[in-house]
Amino acid sequence: MHVADRLSKSIETNQSIACVGLDPRPHLIPPQLQSHSIDKHGNGIEAICDAFLSFNQGILDAVAGHCAAIKPQVACYEAYGWRGMQVLEASIAYAKKLSIPVIVDGKRNDIGSTATHYQQAWLGDIPIFNDEQHEGVGADWLTVNGYLGSDGINPFLDDENEHGIFVLVKTSNPSSGELQSQESGETSVMEAMAKLVNQWGSERLGNCGLSDVGAVVGATYPEEAKTLRQHMPHAIFLVPGYGAQGGSAAEALAGIRTDGQGVLVNASRSINGAWQTQNDAANWTDAAHQAILSMNDDLNNHR
Repeated sequence: MHVADRLSKSIETNQSIACVGLDPRPHLIPPQLQSHSIDKHGNGIEAICDAFLSFNQGILDAVAGHCAAIKPQVACYEAYGWRGMQVLEASIAYAKKLSIPVIVDGKRNDIGSTATHYQQAWLGDIPIFNDEQHEGVGADWLTVNGYLGSDGINPFLDDENEHGIFVLVKTSNPSSGELQSQESGETSVMEAMAKLVNQWGSERLGNCGLSDVGAVVGATYPEEAKTLRQHMPHAIFLVPGYGAQGGSAAEALAGIRTDGQGVLVNASRSINGAWQTQNDAANWTDAAHQAILSMNDDLNNHR
């Protein structure tokens, strides 16, 4: 099935356009998980990674059936070396067991054979000896930086449309305008990138009418999202910035299509850290579950 159709099916089945950021950090781990892992491994990298995996599996169990996708941020795992990357791979495998689409947030950027290796690692198969292949991480989508142009994008385009990419267009951080809002001819840099996204993806549509080349468009810039939608009518917008970063539901949905499709809204801290907000460490998975239900209600009431 086309990757955009799989995501659309997940949205419809779960009645959710929410994407849960799976971004474990030491301060987000409930005390009982910390103590258990330290008792097993001592206070070191092994303990952190053991707790991260238990935490991720608990979050995934809490949101399964109530979210459209999950999005692990690679940096949270790379910081802990090969053990952290093992946690990431195990977490992705667990999500796929629960039939949750996976977006790897790696913001990869390179050209030629290097970009091909990134594609193989995250979305495809890895070459091994005797011209055989070994399955890579197996994500459904990968965030990429398109500012190297087509040379950095083409290696990620799956000829079978089984995997997709989200290209950075308008990011949610405060300084994004230093480059993205600058004039480029008669338009802005972000609009020039949006036109490229449309060019790369307009002939790669699923039955749902959406492309396997999506765009990252932050919730903190709703007016820009409306403009960018005009340039990218078939792209799914992956929208960071909702919740803890200050973006409201209305702002996050500014770039939605007239048919109510085309937007996937990400939240991380408000789900992962819900037990802290509710001051209920003993019931941290219940807190995450209630947080995703509240997010769904908020977003669905504004669609």
